[in-house]
Amino acid sequence: MSFRGKRKDGEDHASDENEGHAPPKKAPKTSAAVDSDDSDDIVVCEISKNRRVSVRNWNGKIWVDIREFYVKDGKQLPGKKGIALSLDQWNVLRDNAEEIDKAFADNS
Repeated sequence: MSFRGKRKDGEDHASDENEGHAPPKKAPKTSAAVDSDDSDDIVVCEISKNRRVSVRNWNGKIWVDIREFYVKDGKQLPGKKGIALSLDQWNVLRDNAEEIDKAFADNS
């Protein structure tokens, strides 16, 4: 029977070789957002001051990216709020645009 929680004294302790040594420092992450000037994004339109639609190639696939942006250190960077649609998803949305417009009209 296995127990979870704290180990009792004398059970499988790590060797004393690593005691007193700090773990190796992690390398800082390089963000694609910081390097956004070098990206191959095509900004199709700006929906509002901080929202835009772009088409981008990421991991070998083409995406329609609808995203909010924020300003940091004078640069506009992509935020977490948004959606990236694959080509198939974009086609489904585009093909249903009339139904979406009709739903808006019915609810207003």
